[in-house]
Amino acid sequence: MKDWWQDNFPQGRQNLVIHDSQGYPIHIAYGEKGQGKPLILLHGLGSWSYNWRHSIEPLSQHFRVICCDFKGFGFSEKPVSRREENGHQIIELKRIIQALCDEPPIIVAESIGALISLGLAGKNPDLIGRLVVINAPIFTETLPHWAMGLLAQTPIEIIHAVDDLRLAYWFAPLVREVMGTERRKVIYNPSLLTEEDIYWITYPFIEIPGTLVKVAEDLQIAAKEIENLRTNQPSMLSNIQKNLKNIECPTLVLWGDQDSWFPASHGEKLHQHLSNSRLQILPNCNHDALTSSANVVNAAILEFLKDTN
Repeated sequence: MKDWWQDNFPQGRQNLVIHDSQGYPIHIAYGEKGQGKPLILLHGLGSWSYNWRHSIEPLSQHFRVICCDFKGFGFSEKPVSRREENGHQIIELKRIIQALCDEPPIIVAESIGALISLGLAGKNPDLIGRLVVINAPIFTETLPHWAMGLLAQTPIEIIHAVDDLRLAYWFAPLVREVMGTERRKVIYNPSLLTEEDIYWITYPFIEIPGTLVKVAEDLQIAAKEIENLRTNQPSMLSNIQKNLKNIECPTLVLWGDQDSWFPASHGEKLHQHLSNSRLQILPNCNHDALTSSANVVNAAILEFLKDTN
């Protein structure tokens, strides 16, 4: 069978062991390519490192590119016997950086990965050298997709049962069709998403037990966070917003002008909250900027990093 990691990284898929937010050792899947300053690529919710398929090669010509799967996603460990804690991703990203980098890395992150990066940069400004965030759900007031809402409202015991029965595996063609249809809705030009893309995007859900459970857990945390923010209760989201003033590293905010999940006005608002930032609106680009506008995104990242070197 084709090995995506082996095809894209000289050493293929590597394993890093860190302690998670609860102190348990967990395995993080990652790949490396290139030399120079470390540049970490972080995916969004329900996704994995494959989303950076169009960026790895061009960025690795200038930097030591590190692609990581967050705990519970992609090929990283999925400890389904333990419920996740609020804010665990920020703690775990900090430990990934400390384990893999001997200097503050460049972080390039999309969607929830961008939110986690902003959260870490606000709490530990010295840990990140430069930052690129793409379509970050920093000011969201609702889960943006019906399937997210469904998973967030479904008792986790039911999700466990579905996962234990491997229903996604047995109904793989249907899963690919549904997820492919929904993914095309966040791409400005849907024809850019190939059948091979759909195969790899859905691969963890179909082939790797525990993926659905961990995605559901993080969605339930996200739904609670949004509700707390809406009702002025203490929340991680409000803390991240308050800590934006602490972020001093050069930051590039990229936002799709047609993002149907988080409007471009959120990008403008984020830019205003970051003292050392620049904003670039991506034309003809929906939420999945890495598929919609890969060449424009890569060029913007490289230009920003050259200017702020």
